[in-house]
Formats: sequence, structure tokens, C-alpha cells
Amino acid sequence: MRVLMFGWEFPPHITGGLGTACFGLIKGLIKHGVDVIFVVPKAYGDESKEGFRLLNASDVVIDFSKLENQEHWSRIKFMEIGSNLIPYVGPEEFEKVMIEDILRKSSQTQSVFSDRYSFSGKYGHDLMEEVSRYALVASAIAKDNDYDVIHAHDWLTYPAGIAAKRISGKPLVVHVHATEYDRSGENVNPNVYDLERMGMMEADLVITVSNLTRQIVIDRYGIEPEKVITVHNAVEPVDRPELEGVKKHVKEKVVTFLGRVTFQKGPDYFIEAANKVLKKDPNVRFVMAGSGDLLNRMIRRVAQLHIGTKFHFTGFLAGMDVDKMFAMSDVYVMPSVSEPFGISPLEAMRSNVPVVISKQSGVAEILKHALKVDFWDIDALADAIYGLLHYQGLNKMFIRYGKEEVDNLKWDNAALKVLDVYHKSTNS
Repeated sequence: MRVLMFGWEFPPHITGGLGTACFGLIKGLIKHGVDVIFVVPKAYGDESKEGFRLLNASDVVIDFSKLENQEHWSRIKFMEIGSNLIPYVGPEEFEKVMIEDILRKSSQTQSVFSDRYSFSGKYGHDLMEEVSRYALVASAIAKDNDYDVIHAHDWLTYPAGIAAKRISGKPLVVHVHATEYDRSGENVNPNVYDLERMGMMEADLVITVSNLTRQIVIDRYGIEPEKVITVHNAVEPVDRPELEGVKKHVKEKVVTFLGRVTFQKGPDYFIEAANKVLKKDPNVRFVMAGSGDLLNRMIRRVAQLHIGTKFHFTGFLAGMDVDKMFAMSDVYVMPSVSEPFGISPLEAMRSNVPVVISKQSGVAEILKHALKVDFWDIDALADAIYGLLHYQGLNKMFIRYGKEEVDNLKWDNAALKVLDVYHKSTNS
């Protein structure tokens, strides 16, 4: 089985869990004999390429003179949105939105139809422009490579997957790691929603990372239930002896939130619960590791509650820094409002850290040895944190059995389920 796979980021250059999940899945697929071509907008040269082919879209030259391709290219829309975006987060403020047929407007034709486009690989103000250009490059890649199935991860790459399908006629599988409803609640960006729905409608099969996400795809996007298949994420095993010497240099217990500081992740509930815990036990430190549009508001709220001396903001962490943070943590908390899956609790548990997670998360479907609360129930959240900090029997049980549970959640097993989806798509 040969797969042409489209993603937007790849380790070590990541800003969320999407790239990490892609890497784990690819390594699992390789173990099952799958040949993978993974396409990213921008490669930096230090990515792992063991066992698969990493294609840098910025290196691809497109021949626009071939008339047989122009009918396809005329259907690709150019979108320019003046807003700053981060992974999984749709545009929140528009300066302008422009959708034009790029073959009918000469001022855009020259800029879009260059022989080679150098992608930033970022999530900046011209993200929608890059999504459209990426789809153009995908059509060229689709013509020049041999594969059996196309796999597109998240809405940023759905137009690329559709372009590859229309050029090649090969089946398309789209992978839903998050939806616009997860990112924005009811205030969805219609442009992002339309791209998501278009990708799901055009796909032969849709993979969702949880049953929670599967139901959203069915109810909110109108996708036929028989077309949507859940494959839960997994976690990479870690063996880093250098972490054994990591010390937290504070006498207090450490409770950690690690993720994007956005509406979806529920950082405000973490702060309110922290305030309640500190009223019962001042010998605790809380860490908010991450960045996002709510960060300044969270800093102000900590100041209002007068808990600044017990609260730390680290900014975005990645790679070894994440593992070091877990090594210094006594409890990990993920109070997400709507979490399609959530790999970070698995990463914490493999590091022997007990976790508290919201019931509104996909990972709650598969974890038994995690304390689960409703994201909005601050009292229950505070009680769960306090219990894990103070009741050693509870703490040790969740550490021991949680580690065993996570060690059995392997990407090899998830990849086998994805491979079955590939076979179904090619036989349909």
C-alpha cells in the first residue's frame, strides 16, 4: 500500500498536537509495510525521514502552461484573510475577505501562478492564500507520483487532498483532528467550516480521532454515519534517562496545564480551580505552559486573584522542554471545553504523572485511570487536583495503572486501523 499524505507541520517544527500525531501515525504505518510520501508546505531539513519520503512543497515546480490542468486549476479559489491564525484556530477578526476565481483576475494570476511558491509553513495573516497555493502544488505532486490512496490531515490540507483526487482519481481519506466547533464554539468561521465540510463531502472515507468528534461530523456537517470511522490517537513511548536528573527546584507540589491558551482548552477554569486549591493549601505551584489569544487575559485574572506568586506562565513549550515540564509536575490538568482527542494527558501519564481531564474530551473515551470532571465544574476540578496532591493511595494508584494503560496505547495499533480504512476506500 502506497499513501500520498498531506500535512501542515511535522516535528520538530510544531505548534500543537497535529504534527506529533502525524509523525506517530507514519511510523506505525511503516511498521505495517506502508510506503508513505508526506508533503509539508515547508521543510527545514532537520526532520526525521526514516522509512518514508518527506516532500517539501516549497521545492515543487509547477508547469502552468499545460492546458489539460487549467480546467482543474480554474476551480481552485484564492482566499485572502487579514487575521492572525494559530493551529486549529479559525480566523477570529477579519480585515477583509476576498474570494475570486484566480484564472479570471490578471492581477492575481501572476502572483499565484508562479513556477515555484515558497511557503512560510506558518499560521499567519496569509494562511488562506497558502492553503490555496498548497492545493495547486498538490495537483502537480499528484501527477508526478505513484500511490494508491490520498490522506489529508485537518482542514488546512483538505483542498490539497481534493486537488490530488481530481487529478489522479485515487480515493481520498480525510483525517479530522479538530473541527471549527471545537475551536470556536458556536461562533464558527463560515469559510473554515465550508472548507471542512467540502473536504468531508469529497472524501471517500472520514477518520475522526474520537467518537465525540465523529458525532460532531455527522450532526454538524451532515456526513453519512457509515462514512465516518473513529481511530483514537496514541502516544510515542519515551526512554530518556537524562530526565531522571530533572529537578523542580521548589519545595511545593506542581500542577501543570500544557496547551494552547485559547477558548477550546479551558484555561480560565484551570485558574479558577487553582484559586480554590490554594485557599485550602498554599503550598502548591501552578504552571500554565502555552501561548494563545487568551494569555493576557489569564495573566490579568491571576493578578486579580492575587495568586501571582504561586502561578507561572512559561510560554510555548515543545520537544524536550515538554518532557522536562512533566518530569517536574505532580499533577497534570486538561480542562478542555471541547477536545477532539488530547494527546498531552497520554504524554503526562507515560511520565508517571496522574491526570485530571474533562469529560468533554475524546481521550476520556479510552482512559480508565484518569480523574474525569465536567470542564465547567470548578469545584470538582479543584477537588480532583487536591485529592491527587494529598491522598497518596489515590496518587500512587493512578500513576501505576495509568502508566500501564498508556504503554498499551501504541501507534502501531492505531496505524493498523488506519490501514484498514485505506483498504476500505480502495475497495469502495
